[in-house]
Amino acid sequence: MSRSTTRRSFLRAAGIGAATLGWGVSGSAQEKANPKKATEKKKVIQGFEESPTDADASKEWKPVSDRKIRVGIVGYGVCKFGAAFGFQDHPNVEVAAVSDLFPDRCAELAKVCRCATTYPSLEELVKDDSIEAVFCATDAPSHARHCMEVLRHGKHAASAVPAVHGSLDDAEKLLEVVKSSDRKYMMFETSYFHDDLHAMREIYRAGGFGKLVYSEGEYYHFSVEQLDSYKGWRIGLPPQWYPTHSNAYYTGVTGGSFTEVSCMGIPSIREKLQPQNNAYQNPFGTEIALFRTSEGGMARMAVSWDSPGDSGEKGRIRGEKGSFYGKYEGLESKLPDVRKPPLPPGVGAGGHGGSHGHLMNEFVLAILQDRKPLVDVAQALAMSVAGVVAHQSALRNGELMKIPQYAL
Repeated sequence: MSRSTTRRSFLRAAGIGAATLGWGVSGSAQEKANPKKATEKKKVIQGFEESPTDADASKEWKPVSDRKIRVGIVGYGVCKFGAAFGFQDHPNVEVAAVSDLFPDRCAELAKVCRCATTYPSLEELVKDDSIEAVFCATDAPSHARHCMEVLRHGKHAASAVPAVHGSLDDAEKLLEVVKSSDRKYMMFETSYFHDDLHAMREIYRAGGFGKLVYSEGEYYHFSVEQLDSYKGWRIGLPPQWYPTHSNAYYTGVTGGSFTEVSCMGIPSIREKLQPQNNAYQNPFGTEIALFRTSEGGMARMAVSWDSPGDSGEKGRIRGEKGSFYGKYEGLESKLPDVRKPPLPPGVGAGGHGGSHGHLMNEFVLAILQDRKPLVDVAQALAMSVAGVVAHQSALRNGELMKIPQYAL
């Protein structure tokens, strides 16, 4: 099937809504005491709904190798992300070992991934010389440390978001470890394979926007009850410390970065988010950042834990030659095919706007083809660190601050 398309067929394909994201529910004692209630909760977790997989899409899939990568998976906590991306279903992957600090979760992860080998920790799993790559579906504060440990043991590393947890020092350390390794690093930012953002990226690469004049990204997540997390890391989290879902609506389109920021914070009225009640002493439930981009344009990126109602991940862009808000409108009449690449038979698109399977497949292909992954360390840090500096700006009442730049 041709990868070219007419403008009319493109607009039909690109008339798409933004995807949503939510956090999962942990296997707590309360859930075990009331399994029916837990099941009802899990049915409505924002963003974790399985997106439909086009049954015909895999017909265009062609293997690039018959080799199987032996993958280790670490983490099966609140979001159960360890199994959510479908490594266990990829024809080029063997899930060789799994790990979680909690034995019951580790056993469940092994069962779901059809894996016989388990380890009590990531630190033990990475000693297994037969493992080639590790996916770190662990708590956000551990992502950088865990990925560096994986890379230092000569294995490819991928993690959930963000790349670093509020630390510029960890960003520098992670960059240096990646640079000194011949292994791949990738961050699984779900917005990159939302239908709209994927379309934006393809059109941008084809020149359909020119330089971006203005971008907007929003990540709104409200929940009445504070969601569980390992050691409570989510409680009172500075919103801009979890910025990649929104920041992807610039970096994920252009591959560029943010160079400076002024950010304003809005105090939360919710008791559990007050600074005296969280480990971060963070006063804000919402942070709105205005960035200068590496193209010289502007971007407004919002993250909020407050205010019920319209929620999820969404974005829009305006360029010199065209704009995208649900669909392309601009000067170009000949546009590229914006369909996402075909997935292998048996691999589902998954949750978060049908991004899971595509992120996993991209990581696998980068290893098999020995190339740079789509969300490499430079892009991962561009999205993550911009939020760290944005929170610093909010604490200084919107002071304009420079953002470190990262490149391989």
